Amino acid sequence: MAGKRRTQERRTKTISISLQDRGQTTQDFAVGIGIFLLAIAFVFSYMPSLLTPFSSSVDSGQTAQADRIVATMVDNLSEDPDRPNHLNGSAFEERYGDADDGTELAAALGLRVANGHPIDKANVSIERLNQSDDRSERRIDDLSGGDDYGGESAASAGRIVTVETDDPDINYACEPACRLVVRVWNT
Repeated sequence: MAGKRRTQERRTKTISISLQDRGQTTQDFAVGIGIFLLAIAFVFSYMPSLLTPFSSSVDSGQTAQADRIVATMVDNLSEDPDRPNHLNGSAFEERYGDADDGTELAAALGLRVANGHPIDKANVSIERLNQSDDRSERRIDDLSGGDDYGGESAASAGRIVTVETDDPDINYACEPACRLVVRVWNT
């Protein structure tokens, strides 16, 4: 009897579970993962602001327009071909600095106009090259014109220039150089 008992103890015991008590099957797992992936795809496709939280209202056309304007200004205000980015400050002030009205500046810069009103706003200024974060401290007031720029989203283009004027304060402010900045934005 002792021999039979040992063989019974060594046998592994099996437990059977009915289909109602069984856990997750492969098909259940596949359906769950499929639903999860569809939900993630839905979120990323219908809410792109999750991926790009900061959108710009500046398009490539405005950027190209600002670049064209700054290149034209440098070309028109450079009198000496041997010094290509050396601007005549008096000519700048005469052409662009006195054009406080948006229509005058639009005509001077070649901006689009509809019914006598400019479609785009523009600001041109010559700024110091210092590291100040305050835009008003960098700008040279005598060498700026156009619409007031209040920090809105705008296309911007710039060139490093030297400026020569009759005003010794401006010449000192642009030593060794200044930055010509053109900003264009929609009205």
